[in-house]
Amino acid sequence: QVPLVTSGGGLVQTGGSLKLSCASPGGTLNIYTISWFRQAPGKDRVFVAGIARVTDTTLYTNDVEGRFSISRTSGKRTVTLEMNSLKAEDTATYYCAAHRAELIPTSQASYNSWGPGAQVTVSS
Repeated sequence: QVPLVTSGGGLVQTGGSLKLSCASPGGTLNIYTISWFRQAPGKDRVFVAGIARVTDTTLYTNDVEGRFSISRTSGKRTVTLEMNSLKAEDTATYYCAAHRAELIPTSQASYNSWGPGAQVTVSS
């Protein structure tokens, strides 16, 4: 397991942009596949986007394809999720998660490290 911290998020109007960051205190994340999940009130936690270790291959859920972008930044010490053209249905608590495999699982059960949630609220 690896300790994760998240930052960013907040309140924005429909069509606006926000950024979330995931980092590990005192370490780098480039040896981990990192994904973002989100959980809306009363709903299950679902996969949003992921970036694979080694190849930096990315994967997005259809709901955010073309609007969100995941990347490694700050010398691969952080993973950033840039969210553009935000919609009300993007409102949720967002979590970053890590695991050591090279694939990008979309099931939360595959991840053994989780950061604290970051709230994203999109007002219409």
